[in-house]
Amino acid sequence: MDFKDLELIAPLLKALQSQGYTQPTPVQQKAIPVVLKNKDLLACAQTGTGKTAAFALPILQLLIQQKEAGNLSKGVKALILTPTRELAIQIEQSFSDYGAHSGLKHLAVYGGVSQYHQVRKLQQGIDILIATPGRLLDLIMQRHVSLQQIKTFVLDEADRMLDMGFITDVKKIVAKLPAQRQTLFFSATMPPEIVRLSQGMLNNPVKIEVTPVSSTAETIEQAVYFVEKADKRALLIHLLKTHEIDSALVFTETKFGADKLCHALKRENINVQVIHGDKSQAERQKALNNFKNKTIKVLVATDIAARGIDIESLSHVINYELPNVPETYVHRIGRTGRAGASGKAISFCGMEEKMLLREINKLIAKSIPVAQNHPYQMADANLTLPTQPPMHFRSLGGGGRRSKAFMQR
Repeated sequence: MDFKDLELIAPLLKALQSQGYTQPTPVQQKAIPVVLKNKDLLACAQTGTGKTAAFALPILQLLIQQKEAGNLSKGVKALILTPTRELAIQIEQSFSDYGAHSGLKHLAVYGGVSQYHQVRKLQQGIDILIATPGRLLDLIMQRHVSLQQIKTFVLDEADRMLDMGFITDVKKIVAKLPAQRQTLFFSATMPPEIVRLSQGMLNNPVKIEVTPVSSTAETIEQAVYFVEKADKRALLIHLLKTHEIDSALVFTETKFGADKLCHALKRENINVQVIHGDKSQAERQKALNNFKNKTIKVLVATDIAARGIDIESLSHVINYELPNVPETYVHRIGRTGRAGASGKAISFCGMEEKMLLREINKLIAKSIPVAQNHPYQMADANLTLPTQPPMHFRSLGGGGRRSKAFMQR
C-alpha cells in the first residue's frame, strides 16, 4: 500500500514525497481513513510505529479542505496534547514537514522557556496547537488561548501522561473543549486507568491495535548484564570503549545519578552530555542536537527522554538502572529499532533489581537473554529470579504510581 491509496490530497502527497515517504506504517494505514471520516479513535501502538503521521496527515487534510471551501474559522482548530517538551517540538516539526504546502499555521507551546514568543505567535493566529498540559493551562488562565473553536483533539502518549501525574491537568483541559468534537486517543499501553480515561472522552470510537500491548519490537536485540551496583560504571565504560557502539542513549533513574555518571564518562574522554528535568530547554535541545548530529557519542538521560526523542539509526539504548515501572522499559528501548531498523538494548541488573527484571520479563512475555562472561559478572548471576515481589516493590506496579526516584527526575 502507498500513501496515495489512503486518499490523501496532492499537497500532502507532495510533502511526503519530498520527505522520502512512500509506504504508510500499519498504524497509519488503519488510523488515517478513520480520522478522515471524522470518527473518534482509540489507538494502542508502541513507540516508533509512526503515530504522529497517523493523526497529523488527516488533521492537515481536513483543515486544508475546510480552507479551500471557505469554511475555516478563526482560532485554534486542532489541539494536540503531549507530555514532554521534546515530543511537542518533534510533533510540531512533523506538522511543518507534512504541511509544507498547506498554508496552515501551527505552534508548539511548552514550559521551561519564556512564554513571550509563544504568546506573540498565538496573537498572530494559529490553526494547529501542540502543547504540554502545564503551559497550556497557564496560557488559558491568562486568556491567551481559547479552545472554543477546537474541532479535533489529540491526546498523545496517554499512558505517559498518567505516569507523569498530568491526568488532573488533562481532565481540566478536556472540560474546556467543545462537547462536539473529534477525539483521537493514542497510548502505547492500556492499563485500567487509561481505559477509564478514554471511556470518558471518546464517543463510539474505532479501536485499533497494531502490536500486542507492551510488546517490544522484534528488530531490537536485547541483553541483560548481571552486575553489582558498584561495578556498573566500570562495565559501562568497558562496553563503550571495547564494543562497536555508534551511539548510546543511557538511562538513569535520577537527575543526580545522571549528572554523576556524565562527569565520570567525561573523565574517561568519552564524548557525552546529559539531559533531565533540571536542564533548561535550551540546554536540553542543544544536547539532543549534538547527539543527533553525532557530535557526542553518548547521551545520559532520565525518563524525561523515554519518549519524544526520535533519532535516526540510534544503535544502542542502555538501561544503566532498571525502571521501577515495567512499561517504562518498553518506552526506553523503543528509542532504537524504530520504523523497522535494527538496534540493541542493554540492561544492567544488580542484586536489588532482580525483581524489577522479573516484572519486565513478565510484561514483555519473554525472558531477556543474559550476557555471559563479561569482566564484571556478578557472582550469583544465575540465581533464580524470585517468584514473589518483596513488599516495597508491590506498590510500584504500572498505571501511573510514581516512586520517589521518579520525583527526582
